[in-house]
Amino acid sequence: MTRTARRTGRPMQVAALGVTALLALSACSSSDDSSSTDSGSSASASDQLSGTVTVFAAASLKESFTTLGKEFEKAHPGTKVTFSFGGSDSLAASITGGAPADVFASASPKTMAIVTDAGDASGTPATFVRNQLEIATLPGNPDKIASLKDLTKSSLKVVLCDKTVPCGAAAQKALDASKLKLTPVSYEQDVKAALTKVELKEADAAVVYKTDVHAAGDKVEGVEFPESADAINDYPIVQLKDAQNTAAAKAFIALVQSAEGQKVLTEAGFLQP
Repeated sequence: MTRTARRTGRPMQVAALGVTALLALSACSSSDDSSSTDSGSSASASDQLSGTVTVFAAASLKESFTTLGKEFEKAHPGTKVTFSFGGSDSLAASITGGAPADVFASASPKTMAIVTDAGDASGTPATFVRNQLEIATLPGNPDKIASLKDLTKSSLKVVLCDKTVPCGAAAQKALDASKLKLTPVSYEQDVKAALTKVELKEADAAVVYKTDVHAAGDKVEGVEFPESADAINDYPIVQLKDAQNTAAAKAFIALVQSAEGQKVLTEAGFLQP
């Protein structure tokens, strides 16, 4: 029996070693497959975005957000960014009224509050840039406008944004701080409309954002005024509760807040948050 036990023990040891080897090979293979799967899924994760992301944004963001939209589409083939630019108050009203959108970027916390108070935001809005006012005059500044007070001259045709719009509220804040009273020839629904009045020479000056003066190039001339420092607007951004494309919405907001996005925005004249 002893010999038999010795004879049978040897094959059992060989078999055990074979099983151990197979298990080791299996583990290696499994590990390799897992690594391959992980790398594959991470590679596909960057490409999994698709479809349209709809962004409602303040008119003053038009140039910089259009640039970021193109960069987003290039980085994520198969996606499309559609924008609706306008006065932040009217955009907020559209959102609370049921207009379909994924992201809202406002030119003031007050107009963002219209959306958050209605329960239409997902998460907490984050300030991503700030903006400061500037006077836009005709090219060459023929009226020699040098201060906010100069705008009160009765001989000048001055345009302001409506007081319900962030740029109009900021302008009124600056005027109040200076104890100045200004009667404009018109109140416009967004900052681009106010600037256009000057570009078309239908007005001598308008109080707009620095970013809009920057975007207009040689169509207008900018005049800084110290009171603008007391009326700087924070710009918050948020994903909306009823977003149809949440993954793309999150990714677009991340781009806006990234170093790349901030570079585009600061080059457009925005201030960092």
